Amino acid sequence: MNRYLMISVIATVSLAIFLATPAAADPFFFSTGNPDGLIGTLSVPASPGRIETETADDFVLTHTTTITQATFTGLLPVGAPLSNVQNVEIELYHVFPVDSATPPSGHVDTRVNSPSDVQFAAFDQVTGTLSVTAGVLSPSFTTLNTVVNGIHPIPNQFTGGEGPATGEEVRFTVAFSPAVTLPADHYFFRPEVQLTSGDFLWLSAPRPIVPPGTPFTPDLQTWIRNGDLAPDWLRIGTDITHQGPFNATFSLAGTTVPEPSTLLLLGTGVAVLVTWRRKQIRGR
Repeated sequence: MNRYLMISVIATVSLAIFLATPAAADPFFFSTGNPDGLIGTLSVPASPGRIETETADDFVLTHTTTITQATFTGLLPVGAPLSNVQNVEIELYHVFPVDSATPPSGHVDTRVNSPSDVQFAAFDQVTGTLSVTAGVLSPSFTTLNTVVNGIHPIPNQFTGGEGPATGEEVRFTVAFSPAVTLPADHYFFRPEVQLTSGDFLWLSAPRPIVPPGTPFTPDLQTWIRNGDLAPDWLRIGTDITHQGPFNATFSLAGTTVPEPSTLLLLGTGVAVLVTWRRKQIRGR
């Protein structure tokens, strides 16, 4: 190997070592923005006399990301003390057909772009996998429409919604313990709030997302289901109200995870050096 080739190999190895050094993690933040007052949708666990009802909205990760915190905003009954909050639960879903039975049941018009049948991760305040802080943003906030009980399979999926509601606007801030690390993919975020009395309505956000939100593509709409409809989901705007479609008000924060370093270039350079050195020794 001549001197110039040796210099080239050394430069290649040096570059490979540089490329193999992991980059620092970058802050991650995603938000759908502020409530727009168009709709509030039920998202509560099962309780005596009430079946579980779930609302979910989507987000996209373009890199492996560790999520440490989330917020979501909704309505509590007017004047309800925050001590009425008994539990907060967060579930994460893939996009159908992952974690789902196929073909689907046929009880809804479509499952395309819906959440999966079942969650792949769950966190809640009672078990200690979430810590929760709630704060009142406004003592009186009115949303123009609601979906609470009108969640039915086809052909009765359209109800138009159940009319306006006024409540106490509350933002929930949750910290995951431990933090959750997710690979780049498309997901759904589903919060539930259990109260001693009354219902929690998750407030809608602008769709398409506008500042201070974080626009992304494809931005899917919110979906809802109750214990009678599960495992299927309905589109709140397209199927139930013929308004919208809607987003829901939430945010996520954390850090991106440095991508695994590639050692291919480094390995090639080292192999060349080893081969050259062996030839030198044999030629002596």
